[in-house]
Amino acid sequence: MKRFVLFIALLVGVNTVFAQRESTRSEFYLGGGGGVNFSSMDFVPSIEQSQKMGIVGGVSLKYISEKHLGLIAELNFVHKGWSETFDPESGFSYSRTLNYLELPFMTHVYFGNKIRFIFNAGPKLSFLLGEDQEMSSALADDLAARREANPDAPIGVQYGSMDEMKRLDYGVIGGLGMELKTDMGDFDLEGRYYFGLADLFTSSRSENAYFSRSAHRIIEAKLTWYFKIH
Repeated sequence: MKRFVLFIALLVGVNTVFAQRESTRSEFYLGGGGGVNFSSMDFVPSIEQSQKMGIVGGVSLKYISEKHLGLIAELNFVHKGWSETFDPESGFSYSRTLNYLELPFMTHVYFGNKIRFIFNAGPKLSFLLGEDQEMSSALADDLAARREANPDAPIGVQYGSMDEMKRLDYGVIGGLGMELKTDMGDFDLEGRYYFGLADLFTSSRSENAYFSRSAHRIIEAKLTWYFKIH
């Protein structure tokens, strides 16, 4: 609950920045872009993982309210997930891709003219659309044997169906990058980091839950091409 309150406070803070300032110049830009990300999960108890590569892409709206300050809102399709690591001799392998529709709302700060240094930060909402998982037969057989031996044990919680996951994810995102303004439009190249505040699975504060923490962590590189529309 505290994490959700923090998320709402950040969202209100972004809106307050613009509500309290008089616009001396306003510009609107529409853009589209995409990139790659490397995601993992903050599991407690921990699970050995390697970062999972995915894609991100969608449309963006940028509003410049005054010099050095603006707002960016995006609608993106993004892959999140994790890949577990095992002893190579075990024959085990597991990878899970979660497909989300995400809505970042970020304060946009910039410095420069034709070439600009940019900083974006703010809250992000995501909605789980679907998923895909890959599991080796050796791991599947091992999980089946352990469940048969102790049906009540919380074994393989992270391998459960999508119905056991929370559809809404929220957190904070921040990024640094460069913007190049040209006659063909503006090109923003940015590196971002997402810190998830919501748990993917029911936390251990609830009865019969296994994880006390199961939140997304994402490193992202994104290129966006903007056109001025006003």
